[in-house]
Amino acid sequence: MYGNYRISMHFQSLYFTDDGVIPNSRLPLLLYKHALGESGDQAAAMEALFARNGWTNSWRNGIYPFHHYHSNTHEVLGIYKGFALLQFGGARGRKLMVQQGDILVIPAGVGHRRLEDEGLGVVGAYPGGVEPDLLRGAPGERPGADQRIATVALPEKDPYLGAAAGLLLIWQAPPVQ
Repeated sequence: MYGNYRISMHFQSLYFTDDGVIPNSRLPLLLYKHALGESGDQAAAMEALFARNGWTNSWRNGIYPFHHYHSNTHEVLGIYKGFALLQFGGARGRKLMVQQGDILVIPAGVGHRRLEDEGLGVVGAYPGGVEPDLLRGAPGERPGADQRIATVALPEKDPYLGAAAGLLLIWQAPPVQ
């Protein structure tokens, strides 16, 4: 347990390379499976957890059904109800099923979209409360988007695990070849 939260020891690090449209990132997307239990107000619990770790400007909604990415910030998505099939990395990217209790940490530049869902509820937030841009891989976005992605700082804390683990360790390590 971590405070009132169960620490998920089941996580994935997923790498996505530039597909010519979506820039993606040298940093991996992190997926914490079953990070939170199913009891109580999961949305409020995720908002509070993310805020304690410096990820603010939160919102509740779903995930856009079109490929998009943020060039000026990283993003955390907490699934507080339902489940969804998501796609990451662009049109030829990887499809992942997420469900209530899962947390995703998406590096700046990594494309994402919702393919299917059943009763999906999502909390999103950003390190330092940055207001995200919304890019779709349109002609003319790059190289400006690439330059902004290169300047996005690493967060001070993992939105789920805080200051001692998670992205602080994984995003500091050299990429897997």
